Amino acid sequence: MDSKQRIAVVTGGNRGIGLEICRQLAQLGYQVVLTSRDEVQGLGAQQRLVAEGAEVGYHPLDVTDAESVHRLAEVLQQAYGRVEVLVNNAGVMLDDRDVLEADLDIVRATMETNVYGPWRLAQALVPLMQQHGYGRIVNLSSGMGQLSGMGSHRPAYRLSKTALNALTRILAAELQGSNILVNSMSPGWVRTDMGGPSAPRSVEEGADTAVWLATLPDDGPTGGFFQDRKPIPW
Repeated sequence: MDSKQRIAVVTGGNRGIGLEICRQLAQLGYQVVLTSRDEVQGLGAQQRLVAEGAEVGYHPLDVTDAESVHRLAEVLQQAYGRVEVLVNNAGVMLDDRDVLEADLDIVRATMETNVYGPWRLAQALVPLMQQHGYGRIVNLSSGMGQLSGMGSHRPAYRLSKTALNALTRILAAELQGSNILVNSMSPGWVRTDMGGPSAPRSVEEGADTAVWLATLPDDGPTGGFFQDRKPIPW
């Protein structure tokens, strides 16, 4: 199937790395569906990309709301009959405490967006991928979720990204042999609203590995964790 015919859904696409992923996929000829929780911001981002000549659609999406995810799947089925790419970029960093002082309600809210959101979307959209024997799922994780280098502070965010990595491995194992490739990636410390102005990496650099994973050939890796297009420790 030609890449121009492939449908790519990007969550949290209204700004930062998500917006740049939308831009780069559109430049490669994908039909991008930009989603965001804030409809005004999402439509504004879509209009900016369209003004640049990108082929980008928009649909509102709250990844913490099962009905919102279900509506997205229905719209995609009706409009395109398929989905080839899912980039789970939407995420939150809500906590700013150490583990012994953590507010567990904030931990739960973080997990709802960063883990259960991608899980809901996989449940909703993988069946559309399976119908056509092709899919690429990219989960935006973080070095803060690496068990091999786990540190202190922001435990809710750290736990959520570790759990997202586990979800990546589980999905990849269950979809083995289906030509649906599932991988995690760390964008590094990027100059976004979350990363702040002092971060050393541009949004273009932060988005690059996600776009690479979203466009892998059929013999590409699955169940891996990557940064700068190279495997990194879990």
